[in-house]
Amino acid sequence: MTSSARKLFVTTALPYANGNFHIGHIMEYIQADIWVRYQRMQGHAVNFVGADDTHGAPIMIAAEKAGVTPQEFVANIAAGRKQYLDGFHISFDNWHSTDAPENHELARQIYRDLRDRADGSLIEVRTIEQFFDPEKNMFLPDRYIKGECPKCHAKDQYGDNCEVCGTVYAPTDLINPFSALSGAKPELKNSEHFFFKLSDPRCVEFLEKWTQDGKLQPEVANKIKEWFTVRTNPDGTTSEGLGDWDISRDAPYFGIEIPDAPGKYFYVWLDAPVGYLASLKNWFDKGGPKARHGDTRSFDDYMAAADTEQYHFIGKDIVTFHTLFWPAMLHFSGRKTPDNVFVHGFLTVNNGEKMSKSRGTGLDPLKYLSLGMNAEWLRYYLAAKLSARNEDIDFNAEDFMLRVNSDLIGKYVNIASRCAKFINEKFGGKLSGTLASELPDNIRAAFPAPKATEEVGNRGPINPLLKAALVANEIQALYEAREYGKAIRSVSELLDTCNEYIDIHAPWVLAKQEGAEERLLGVCTVALNVFRIATLCLKPVLPATSKAVETFLNIPELEWKDASTELPAGHQIAAYGHLMKRVTADQLEALFEPPAPATPAPAATETVAAPGGEELAPTIGIDDFTKIDLRIALIVNCEPVEGSTKLLRLTLDVGEGRTRNVFSGIASAYKPEDLVGKHTVMVANLAPRKMKFGISEGMVLAASHGDEKANPGIYVLNPWPGALPGMRVR
Repeated sequence: MTSSARKLFVTTALPYANGNFHIGHIMEYIQADIWVRYQRMQGHAVNFVGADDTHGAPIMIAAEKAGVTPQEFVANIAAGRKQYLDGFHISFDNWHSTDAPENHELARQIYRDLRDRADGSLIEVRTIEQFFDPEKNMFLPDRYIKGECPKCHAKDQYGDNCEVCGTVYAPTDLINPFSALSGAKPELKNSEHFFFKLSDPRCVEFLEKWTQDGKLQPEVANKIKEWFTVRTNPDGTTSEGLGDWDISRDAPYFGIEIPDAPGKYFYVWLDAPVGYLASLKNWFDKGGPKARHGDTRSFDDYMAAADTEQYHFIGKDIVTFHTLFWPAMLHFSGRKTPDNVFVHGFLTVNNGEKMSKSRGTGLDPLKYLSLGMNAEWLRYYLAAKLSARNEDIDFNAEDFMLRVNSDLIGKYVNIASRCAKFINEKFGGKLSGTLASELPDNIRAAFPAPKATEEVGNRGPINPLLKAALVANEIQALYEAREYGKAIRSVSELLDTCNEYIDIHAPWVLAKQEGAEERLLGVCTVALNVFRIATLCLKPVLPATSKAVETFLNIPELEWKDASTELPAGHQIAAYGHLMKRVTADQLEALFEPPAPATPAPAATETVAAPGGEELAPTIGIDDFTKIDLRIALIVNCEPVEGSTKLLRLTLDVGEGRTRNVFSGIASAYKPEDLVGKHTVMVANLAPRKMKFGISEGMVLAASHGDEKANPGIYVLNPWPGALPGMRVR
């Protein structure tokens, strides 16, 4: 590590440890990874860390239902992270957990520093009224209270907002509230809670300045500016200025206990961002920076250093926590605040549709990889769409195939495959004995040299070598500013120029002409030099392909300083092997389940042949019916089945004091995380069935139409609120 190298601490938002990564996580990690790889190619010392966000009531409850400890539950989730990160070439230096000792220690110390400030504490204790579940013996988070919406009267709505009409309210506004955990009617009880005084004039003054001094994208900063003047309360009224932040939760709770407050725990969103620091501390304690950069400082010294830069990549749904709470926590506890928080939008599918597996618009990262689809196709496609703005981007299957096959195969890989063949077959793998930049003009460039006033973008210097050097210089600023789409377009124009150069010189024609060997060698030498610089420009996006190119060209790992150099005269290259395959329509078809076709309304003269598309079964007697033992079951856990696109593995509680394992062919209709905590109906006395993936101990009941092609859709039975596991359906 040189003294001039920048010292960068980079993170992505911490994923909640209650499920696998989804495509939104992968998009964010790819965006950050491209920036990190670019910085590393510049020779800067980057510490890129992540962690699982492991605390909170949802994880505690899911673990209880699964019959494991919260620690075991999150460890099982963490065990599945590597296949995603490695699969999409995400180069984190360290991956940790917010339940690690470092996070417990740092969260408590930050709290003490906020509480014990010499100029007045920023922590305040207040008594609040809150719903309490008498059966579970715990205070209920808003999302675990359900009831009737006070505005539209929709049933089974959450305690903070109605999913039918969108109304925001307090849990106490619900009509006939009940606990989503036990079905019991909750009781109102008083409890002491701890608040971070965000409304304190010191915090307001600091945040008004911090959020408007260039650390955020303009559109994000403008939105945040509104929060200082008006705030919407749960009851629909508005208040001036920032509100204080409730940072405590009552036992039982899986989290970090608040110092000097037995039975009180930090709200998960207080300790979650501290996990950034905890993962970095763990990385320092393991000696990672010393081994990677020669940085021998301690974590404390590194974080206190004036030249340490801190950057966060996050989604627009968690802006509040990262632009108000987090910088205020850091600043008023005596710590450095982030240099930038980079906010991105969401990923939609096929012209703006929200991700939905049941509608055929889901994009499962592991399924993508299992189909043999190149991770770098997705990295390239997302890079081509991403900008520095907080904007949603769209994954369009047709556009994806076109961009990958046209840009990466038709333009980029095409240069190497066209030229390497002649170098290897006719010249023993050796480039021209003259440097590419010193070759005669009629070989080096097919067009007149540009005038000084001509710009690179308007045809400009058609000389591909000169243009390559200019593009590499231009792209540095684009990568730094996270304008990946512009960088990709600039490389694409360079590739067009080089392919045009190859087409004009037609090496396949020169190879057949007597006496044209020197010109053939020169043309291919120029083209491969341009290909090398294009690879350098794409390396942050295509790390695996770039490594293969480095092997093929027989060169050291490309760094950005190499943009000003060229391959040595007479340089020996290796044999060329295929660098990348094309996307096929079959792969994309398999990746997305086909959307449900619209069901045509029956004509006025038509009659429906049978209810639900099939005739009723033969009549049975009551004795036949009573042989089937139908029971209410709680879905404790749900996960995809590796090797199957149709099955989900359900862990069910039927009130027996143990859980059952049941496989159900409902993967096309439901995401696993959407089923956890729901009640359903199952056949409890069905003989266990040995399947390829394990033993299935029952059958979950679901409805579907008899004509699945015309009327696709699967609907798992869900009993009314109040039904408990083990109750028999009679």
